[in-house]
Amino acid sequence: MIESRCGILCSECDYKEEMDCKGCISIKKPFWGENCPVKSCCENKKLNHCGECETFPCDLLKQFSYDKKQGDNGLRIEQCKKWND
Repeated sequence: MIESRCGILCSECDYKEEMDCKGCISIKKPFWGENCPVKSCCENKKLNHCGECETFPCDLLKQFSYDKKQGDNGLRIEQCKKWND
């Protein structure tokens, strides 16, 4: 089951209960800000998640995945690959 646009596993996220987050696939506006560029990109291209994109993994997804504060060292990229298989 696809849980997010970028490959984050919402079911394992600490914010799911704390912020009553339903996951970016089910919400219009993320709890953390006005928008998410990854979510917007996928939705504009009518993709379920980044792994379906012809430019996967793009620089934007890599930037999020390898961010020093909130990144996951590429785990979300690997998850998108799994969802795409």
